Amino acid sequence: MNYLIVVDMQNDFVTGSLGTAEAKSIVPAVARRVARALEQGEEVVFTRDTHGPDYLNTQEGRRLPVPHCIHGTEGWEIIPQLSAYTAGRTPINKPTFGSRYLGAMLKARDEDLRKQGQPGVERATFIGLCTDICVISNALLVKAFLPETEVVVDAACCAGVTAVSHKNALEAMKMCQVVIENG
Repeated sequence: MNYLIVVDMQNDFVTGSLGTAEAKSIVPAVARRVARALEQGEEVVFTRDTHGPDYLNTQEGRRLPVPHCIHGTEGWEIIPQLSAYTAGRTPINKPTFGSRYLGAMLKARDEDLRKQGQPGVERATFIGLCTDICVISNALLVKAFLPETEVVVDAACCAGVTAVSHKNALEAMKMCQVVIENG
């Protein structure tokens, strides 16, 4: 079984309070990759950065004092170009960069498949935002939960806070045996 994990493609990271030109530029490629995943029978999972109204009082909020992805706001929602793909899928709300729930869910799915005599979770591909914060955190977390699963990051469908930090994150993931693809 192959999974496509779409990380934090939310309004605040694309057009909102933390939006960037780089984030906007990957939207068409991300939409195409999600459509292709569904055509090929991959399981698609969305994550959402999720904060409460007390965000500025959290450690992250003190270090990045820009309210964003506040639960229930427009900025917290998945971007309109992908919202149709979330139908029937409940995004994983994550209060921090990496989701332990995502790792545990994929590990449980891997174990279930293997008990049924199937190969398990063979590949987990990550796309989305931000390469240098949440993508790297979740890719390495899944690698820790499933060390024999091929963990992949599609660089053409990711953007970092800056072009330099995006490139640095890709290099760091390569060193941790994450496969970096480009489209």
